Amino acid sequence: MINYRTIYKVIGSLLFIEAALMLSCLAMAIYYAEDDIMAFLVSIIATLFFGFVFRFMGRNSDNTMGRRDACLVVSLSWAIFSAIGTMPFMIGGYLHSFTDAYFETMSGFTTTGATIIDDVEALPHGIIFWRSLTQWIGGLGIVFFTIALLPSLVGGSVKVFSAEATGPIKSKLHPKLSTSAKAIWAVYITLSVACTLCYKFLGMGWFDSLNYSMTSLATGGFSTHNSSVEFFHSPAIEYAVTFFCFISGVNFTLLYFTATKLKIRQLFRNSEFKLYLWMVLVFTAFIMIELIMRNQYELEKAFRVAIFQVVSFITTTGLFSDDAARWPHVTWVILAFCMFMGACSGSTSGGFKCIRGVMLLKVIRNEFKQLLHPNAILPLKIGGVNVSTQKRVTLLAFLTVTLVMCLFCAFSMIAAGIDNTNAITITLSALSNVGPTLGIEIGPTMSWAQLPGFAKWLCSVLMLMGRLEIFTVLVIFTPAFWNDR
Repeated sequence: MINYRTIYKVIGSLLFIEAALMLSCLAMAIYYAEDDIMAFLVSIIATLFFGFVFRFMGRNSDNTMGRRDACLVVSLSWAIFSAIGTMPFMIGGYLHSFTDAYFETMSGFTTTGATIIDDVEALPHGIIFWRSLTQWIGGLGIVFFTIALLPSLVGGSVKVFSAEATGPIKSKLHPKLSTSAKAIWAVYITLSVACTLCYKFLGMGWFDSLNYSMTSLATGGFSTHNSSVEFFHSPAIEYAVTFFCFISGVNFTLLYFTATKLKIRQLFRNSEFKLYLWMVLVFTAFIMIELIMRNQYELEKAFRVAIFQVVSFITTTGLFSDDAARWPHVTWVILAFCMFMGACSGSTSGGFKCIRGVMLLKVIRNEFKQLLHPNAILPLKIGGVNVSTQKRVTLLAFLTVTLVMCLFCAFSMIAAGIDNTNAITITLSALSNVGPTLGIEIGPTMSWAQLPGFAKWLCSVLMLMGRLEIFTVLVIFTPAFWNDR
């Protein structure tokens, strides 16, 4: 039976945290003395009210949580967090429909980075900061943040972590999950500070440095300028953004061990990281050659924009330094594959994840061997640990569901009149939490404002499913989930 009282208690506590996040944006609005002060003030009061309501509904909770409770609380938390997060946009009049506001907020918290705002620079500083902050918090996970901050809140925190964490294999640093969460958040915060200082040193202002560091480390992609990183016309900044986005696409647990034990070789021995690195290098080389031969780019510029865009797409960040819509169409295929694949599990990136790519390659290799040796028992090892048959079945099920979702949603958008290229890449972008799309009508440097309302809601659902890796959301709609036994 679902423990609703515990779920209400968790959601109420999360809303208190969201109110605290809005408070920091209120401070930013007061500092710049702009017209978003009242929007945040009213939003904070309303958020606290809803937080108290949920906490009241969850009074006398026994603080226990099963697997079904974990899936439900995680899915509801992200949906409700996004609904409440629309208030600054709506109350301030910066977005005029709940559909647009919900799309923008869900895109922020899921670190997708797709926007329906055509002129970001017209927004006040507090609202811009709110957009970036939603991505920074969503990078490692809303509930995961709560586990680190309030470890005693949920008795079944391991189940909650499993429902929200990315990748098929969940690695742990410490037997106590809250300790692991704090260690990973320490890495995340350290990188965020280093990124902010680096951007400032390279010529950004403090406000831009802070915002771009949050969206770079979260691999989100929201920008303070309409032309994204291209606004600065600085090769040094572009290389810095590429570096920090690439690092954010690496498993944070692996980064923690590498940094604390000073064993760089351990990083390069990791099969997932090696696949991730090789894809970035090979795809960059291919696109660089295409840009030199077909678009007459100079060598340095071709390398810089190629590696920037490859890293941006494969880490599902979505920042841009050049208009990929003007590149040869064959490069779109590479970028679309980057969209689908994503970076490493346990990072802030979305997508299919390189670890699943490694597993699939080894499954295929084993199938070839099995044809030659039908009676052989072939293990599938990742990091020296054998992957169970159940995880292999789950891998194939995940791939199947992902492809079916892509086909169904792309078909729905094409039927609604969206051109084929845009329909396919919009679906990939939303489900993989990338942000930009490829096409003529809605290009990689454009907003998604012209999408019809139903497509925005469909994309919002896809973003949530992509961030929670599909099964956590879909299982809620199965009859077995609501069976009391």
